[in-house]
Amino acid sequence: MIGIFDSGFGGLSILKEILKEPSLSSYNFVYLGDTARAPYGNHSPEVIYNWTRESVERLFQDGCELVILACFTASAVALRRLQQEWLPTYWPNKRILGVLIPLAEEAAHISRFGRVGILGTRATVQSGALEIELKKQQANLQIFSQAAPLLVPLVEEGWVNRPETKKILRYYLRPLKQKKIDILLLACTHYPLLYKEIVAVMGKQTQIVHPGKIVAKKLVDYLTRHPEIESRLGKGGVRRFLTTDRVDDFERLGSKFLGERVKAEAII
Repeated sequence: MIGIFDSGFGGLSILKEILKEPSLSSYNFVYLGDTARAPYGNHSPEVIYNWTRESVERLFQDGCELVILACFTASAVALRRLQQEWLPTYWPNKRILGVLIPLAEEAAHISRFGRVGILGTRATVQSGALEIELKKQQANLQIFSQAAPLLVPLVEEGWVNRPETKKILRYYLRPLKQKKIDILLLACTHYPLLYKEIVAVMGKQTQIVHPGKIVAKKLVDYLTRHPEIESRLGKGGVRRFLTTDRVDDFERLGSKFLGERVKAEAII
């Protein structure tokens, strides 16, 4: 089984793209959204690490062999520590993947002028983790980051098309547009729901990188290169959705992110 973790609903935009891949759709998936404590982006690194670890452990206990942190904040703040300190001691045969490296690889590959913008949560931007991964790919990249702490709650409230949201989005994007970036990384899984609005502000000269499509492609590559993991993943197309808060809210908003009806289970 493959686990997908996010602090809220945004990771469903990653799962949506994964399920579009013919070679991935037959695997069993369980999605865990820690909606009771979302959003993670405005909390301290230690709190983010502990909450992420608790959720990953729950997914492992439920039978997941591989967990994807479909949350940029968790990937930026907690992933490396989980992989290096926690996983070898407690779950040495399991694997955890994040979303930063796939996005950095794609940006470095497709950037024409080496001017990359990052739009993310406060914690993702402050961690500097995505900038580090980008520099590993191409040292001479010019990177411009913008924290957008209000976007996640606005998206989760269903305010995508409200004029207030568009005004706030323009405020966040203006500094990046002034830097004449040629690539904009959507470093939060909620932001694809604002894709059309972002394109309208940035214009055709800036290529917007959708994290879900990139992660899906990289997951195919990963499973091809790691048959010892792939062979342990169950198939049958089973999908479970777990939430730490209200089931009805998760089903309503989750269905919008996934693009199909979601039936959720509440966990403590």
